[in-house]
Amino acid sequence: MEWVNETVVREFVFLGFSSLAGLQQLLFLVFLVLYLFTLGTNAIIISTIVLDRALHTPMYFFLAVLSCSETCYTFVIVPKMLVDLLAQKKTISFLGCAIQMFTFLFLGCSHSFLLAAMGYDRYVAICNPLRYTVLMGSGVCVGLVAAACACGFTVSVVTTSLVFHLPFHSSNKLHHFFCDISPVLKLASHHSRLSQLVIFMLGVFVLVIPLLLILISYVRIISAILKIPSSVGRYKAFSTCASHLIVVTVHYGCASFIYLRPKSNYSSSQDTLISVSYTILTPLFNPMIYTLRNAEFKSAIRRAMSWISNPFN
Repeated sequence: MEWVNETVVREFVFLGFSSLAGLQQLLFLVFLVLYLFTLGTNAIIISTIVLDRALHTPMYFFLAVLSCSETCYTFVIVPKMLVDLLAQKKTISFLGCAIQMFTFLFLGCSHSFLLAAMGYDRYVAICNPLRYTVLMGSGVCVGLVAAACACGFTVSVVTTSLVFHLPFHSSNKLHHFFCDISPVLKLASHHSRLSQLVIFMLGVFVLVIPLLLILISYVRIISAILKIPSSVGRYKAFSTCASHLIVVTVHYGCASFIYLRPKSNYSSSQDTLISVSYTILTPLFNPMIYTLRNAEFKSAIRRAMSWISNPFN
C-alpha cells in the first residue's frame, strides 16, 4: 500500500494557540478564572436544586442535569487545555484523543437532546398546565434524560469509530486545542465520501432534529401565550421560556457553524475562536442566564444562604 513506509501517528500535537505564544500565560490565568467560576456556579445551582424542596420540579430537574452535563463537558476539555498553555510539549496520545472526542461528543449530543426535552417541558407547562404534573412525572423526566443520553452515546460511538478507524500516517499537527472532528479528519491519510457523509448526517440528526422539535414546541407555546387575555399573564408566561430560548440560540448557532458547514469552508482559526466560546464561555453564561432572570431560584439561594449562616435556627 502507498503508506507502508510512512510512520503511523501515535500521538497528536495541539497547535490551537501557537499563534499566541506570547499570551499563553495570560490566557492560562483568564481561562483558569473562568473555569473555576463556571465550576462554582454550576455547583451552587446543583446543590441548591437538590437541597431546596421547592425546586423539586421538572424544570429544575432538567436545569440540574444541564448544569451537571456542562460541568462534565468543560472537565473533558479545559483542564488539558490549561496544562497545554503552560507546557512546552502540547501532545495527546492517539487513544487519549479518541477518548476525548468520544466523551465530548457524548456530552455535547446529549446536551442538544436535553434542550429539546426542556422545550417540551415548557410546552406542557404553558399549553397543558392542568395536566402538567401527570404528563411530566418523575418517570417521564428520567426517561427523557435517559433517551437524550442514549442518543448522545450512539452518535458518539459511531462518529468516533468512523474517525479513528481511518489511517493516520503523515502529519500529527492538530490545529486546535482539543480533539474535535474536523481538525482530526483533516489529518487522516485518506477517508471515503461515505464516512464523511455518515458523519455529516449524524451532525444533522443531532442538531436539526432537536431544533425542529424545539421550534414545534415554541410555535404552540407562542400560540397559547397570545390567547392569554392579560398582558401581565403573557409576559409571565413568556419570561419562563426566555432563558431557554437564549441558551438554544447560542448552542445551536455555535454548533451549526462548526459541524454543518461544507468541508471547503473549514478554517482552523475561526473554529478555535468559536470552540473557545462553547467550551468556556457558554458553560459560564448558561447557568447565569437561567438563574439571574429567575426570581424563584434567587429566593431559593437566599434561603440556602440563610440556612448555612444559621443552621440551628
